[in-house]
Amino acid sequence: MYLKKLQERRAKAQEEMEGLLNKVKTEEREFTDEEKTQFEELEKTIQSILDTIEKLKKGRNLTEEKESETEKEDGEDKEQKEAEQRAINEERAFENYIRGRVEERADVNLTTTDNGAVIPSSIADRIIAKVVDICPIYQLAERYNVNGTLTIPLYDEETQSITCAYATEFTDLESTSGKFTNISLTGYLAGALTKVSKSLINNSKFDIVTFVVNKMAESISRFIEKELLIGTDGKITGLRGVTQKVVTNSQTVITSDNLIDTQDEVPDMHQAKAIWIMNRTTRNNIRKLKDSEGNYLLNRDLSSKWGYTLLGKDVYTSDNMSKIGAGNTVAYYGDMSGLAVKLGEDINIEVLREKFATQHAVGIVGYVELDSKVQDTQKISKLVMAGAPEETVEDGE
Repeated sequence: MYLKKLQERRAKAQEEMEGLLNKVKTEEREFTDEEKTQFEELEKTIQSILDTIEKLKKGRNLTEEKESETEKEDGEDKEQKEAEQRAINEERAFENYIRGRVEERADVNLTTTDNGAVIPSSIADRIIAKVVDICPIYQLAERYNVNGTLTIPLYDEETQSITCAYATEFTDLESTSGKFTNISLTGYLAGALTKVSKSLINNSKFDIVTFVVNKMAESISRFIEKELLIGTDGKITGLRGVTQKVVTNSQTVITSDNLIDTQDEVPDMHQAKAIWIMNRTTRNNIRKLKDSEGNYLLNRDLSSKWGYTLLGKDVYTSDNMSKIGAGNTVAYYGDMSGLAVKLGEDINIEVLREKFATQHAVGIVGYVELDSKVQDTQKISKLVMAGAPEETVEDGE
């Protein structure tokens, strides 16, 4: 209502101004001092009204925006609370399913099908999150959570690269370019089985869901780490696809020069996030090496991720890595984001009640779809022992 009154006052002031102008035009004369003062006062009044109207409109817009933001926040809070409650209900339903309980409330039971039950996605998400936490190689790799085949472009400058050179007027530039290829990540099915004692299941105070999530994640992460580091013929390639390598002169001895050369295979632009990966026995062997000034190359460092640094970079050890031996790949170095890993969005989980009944246990099996290949050959290098072809001895022993 107030805004309408202001607009009416402005219109009235404009009419009075027009009346003064028409009077002067009709009489073909100039403004008198009194008319001039009156005209200026009307101008000030109109400008003041316009300023007030503009501020009122801004205030109204701010109020509407605030109300909209409040409604949005309330909606987000509501969605978050609903998601949290849904996760609680799904966890309870999963626990009930394992324990063989059926409750009266339908929202705390799993939806059963002819093939068992539909396992809630929140449980699968917890398993994947746990895998990321406990498997550093998978955590540091470039992860793609998609189903089906994933094609990633790969830029190859080994044979020809884009170059910049001096140019001369009226002379054509020579065209140079790298080569684009691609890698395809499909999916290889793998299963992880966890058996749970019925004595634990019957213990109502035991957190059966967390136990299953942790055991399933540990099993999956062990498999993933092995495949990413070692790979399997005809299936997942993993770091086996690394092309930058340094070969030792000996089948049994690693020198400081070998390690320095391996590190320098990776361009400086990719050094910031680089790490070492090796077997514990290899790390122990390297601990005895010194540089030309008598300083140990590998140092105990409590501030590092895994307690040791080698040539300034963190050292991660895995029993899946090959030990020192003829032809074995004994260390990887580089930024592990150069490794692409595709894990299907869905984890298929089944509860097997009867299969392990004679063992007084319940089996829980989870199936994952996985594939991995090197997507940036410059980011990672490997150290290979001299001797037999490495592919014939890559057994993790």
